[in-house]
Order: sequence, then structure tokens, then C-alpha cells
Amino acid sequence: MMPLLPFRLRAALPVALLLTALPAFAEDVVVPREPQIGPRPFYLVDRMKDGPLKRQLAQCTGPFRKTDFSIGHRGAALMFPEHSRESYIAAARMGAGIIECDVTFTKDRELVCRHSQCDLHTTTNILGVPDLAAKCSQPFAPADPATGKKASAKCCTSDITLAEFKQLTARMDGFNPEAKTPEEYQNGTPRWRTDLHATSGTVMSHDDSIALIKSLGAKFTPELKAPEVPMPFDGDYTREKFAAQMIAAYKKANIPPEQVFVQSFDLEIIQFWIRTEPAFAAQAMYLESRYGKGGLDPARPETWKPSMTELKASGVNILSAPIFAMLALNDKGEIVPSEYAKAAKAAGLDLIGWTLERSGPLNKGGGFYYRTVKPAIDRDGDMLTVLDVLAKQIGIRGMFSDWPATTTFYAGCVGMR
Repeated sequence: MMPLLPFRLRAALPVALLLTALPAFAEDVVVPREPQIGPRPFYLVDRMKDGPLKRQLAQCTGPFRKTDFSIGHRGAALMFPEHSRESYIAAARMGAGIIECDVTFTKDRELVCRHSQCDLHTTTNILGVPDLAAKCSQPFAPADPATGKKASAKCCTSDITLAEFKQLTARMDGFNPEAKTPEEYQNGTPRWRTDLHATSGTVMSHDDSIALIKSLGAKFTPELKAPEVPMPFDGDYTREKFAAQMIAAYKKANIPPEQVFVQSFDLEIIQFWIRTEPAFAAQAMYLESRYGKGGLDPARPETWKPSMTELKASGVNILSAPIFAMLALNDKGEIVPSEYAKAAKAAGLDLIGWTLERSGPLNKGGGFYYRTVKPAIDRDGDMLTVLDVLAKQIGIRGMFSDWPATTTFYAGCVGMR
């Protein structure tokens, strides 16, 4: 295999060699034509329980292809700062056919990619930039061991302008609750992630994300985040204006609606798009939010109202659900589709799952995303068993993953597109 060369050297190569050396897309970003999945998927296979699926996956060597089944959740957030340029490029290199930008707004009503409007204190270096830290809604307050008070801060995109936002550096999401200084507060990456790729994360405006993801040859899934400031913001900036502004950006960039999977946890926003932007709403994802007082129970339809048939009748075509909601255990302790998943499919809803590779080690049951099947989860390889049930027995359309190589690997090995 020919090694990757600096751009100026590549430009001087013969055409035959360029075919193997050139990046697949624009700029100086190298995105191999065949996704690079690395060792992690094989690590997971090695840790599966013995059986036909393990044998099938253990023999798989590709070829691997970019696939819409593999959705980059905030890019490749397991090991890269979420919603950063570097995270998006990593997701594309791993074969993610769709890449996510969670969309919120700045003080001057510009759109940016952040999981939460008020997460800058845990996902960027803002507390280390005095002029911008001074603008945070709640300045850093140190921990006080004597009273048990934890360190805290609250910094929102709506506290600063787009120009100020672009001065920040993206970092791995996390914080140290025992911190006495801002520097200590920002040293809180979970042990099962890494800071190896987080020294210079590039924050992204929404427009930046559209241009980059387009150049990477991937599709788009922007999520309209719930505002954490009173709306209308700054007098007349309503939720509806925010929602319309997000879609207008794709129109301005001449992105076809069929390449965009808009998302929201707010059913009213989905219905707003159905009324005003039917071409984009045709594949809008309604993110599961029907949590009753006791939480969503995949076995009890009364905890997921409106019903699946009512959702479909209202114009929703895609339901995006947490992994646990779609799974149950049978009498033998085997992982099977839940009543929730079966009802969604029976109503004609497509299902997309969230989120693989977001739970850390699975040796203790996997936490939130695996809570309905926890007794069957005791090793990292179980996530491939779960993914197989979701793909084959339920027929999910795609899976969000913090490490898209895992979903790209699975899709290639079982013949999915």
C-alpha cells in the first residue's frame, strides 16, 4: 500500500499513483475510499460470547463501505472532542454515511454545533479564556470540601457571539467536581475515553459543519436543541424562527432535503416542520421523549403516548429511540425485540437507535442504554450482539455511534448498505 504523502508531493505524482494516494474529497483532508475501521471492532468480536455471530464476524475482513446505517454521533465522540472538525473527519474516515451536528444559537443568533446550549464549560476551554469566562451565565465556583459543595460553572453559547465562540477550543466532555481552580475543573475526562486527540479541537458553526460534511461526502443529521434560555430570545427570536433558520441553512447551501435528517425531541417542532417544510420533514427524526412520571417502559404502551399509530398518522416517519427501549429479555434470558419496537414497526415507523459506544466498559451491565437487558450484558462484545438483534430482528434503519467504525464494521460484515 502506498503511504500517504504531503499534498505538494501528491500533486507531482503520475495519474496512476494519484488514484491510490489522493483523498476522496476536497481540501487537504485524507478520507480513504474504503473506511478505516482500526482494531476496536475486532477487539469487540474477540470479547463476544461464543456462537454463530461471533464466528461470522471473526472471519470478516471486509470490504467495508461508507453506509447510512453508521451515523456519527457528534462525530466520533468516544475519542475526539464532540462536534469538532476533527471529530467529524474521524467519523467520515470510519465510514459514517451520516454525521450529526446538534444545533443551538449564540448571543447574536448565529447557529453553532453543541450538544447543549449551556455546555461550554465542560466541552470547551472557555474557563481558561478569562475574557470569555467573564461572560458565562454562572462563573466558576470552586468545590468546598467542608460543606460538600461541588465545583460548578455554567457557560452558554447564548452568552457569547459567534466570533467569540470561534475563539474557543473544543475538548472532551467532562469536568472535575472536586476542582479548586478552573484548570482542575476542566481536567475531568472519563477514564474510558481519552485526551490523546483533544489538544486542539476546532469548534464548528452550523454553516461550517454543512460545508465540511458535504466535502466529506456524508449526509446530515442536525438536531434542533431545546433552548436553555427563555424564549423568545432577545425579544422576538422564537422556537419557530430558530427551527426555520436551521433548515434555511441547508437550502442556502443547496443541500437536497433527502440528504438531511432533521431531529428534535419536541414533537411540536417536528409538526412545525411537517407543516412548513414537508420535503425536509419527510425524513425528520422524532427523538423519543415520551417519558412519563415513572419513565418510559418498553413493555407498557401507556407510558408511550401518543401511540405509535397516532405518531405515524401525524406525519412522523422516523422514530429515533434509545437502545434500551427497543430491547427486552425473553424467558430464556435472551435479548429480543421489545413490545415498543414491535409496535413501532407495525405502525410503519422506521427506527433509528441511539447510542452505541457511549457506555464505557460493559462488564457491569452497560448502564442507561442497556438497562432493559442488563442481566444479559457482562462484556464489551455484547454490544455487537445487541446491534445484531436491533438490525436483524427489529430492522432498524441506522444506529448512532460514538465510534462509527463499530457500526461500519458490522454493516459490512452482514451485507448491509
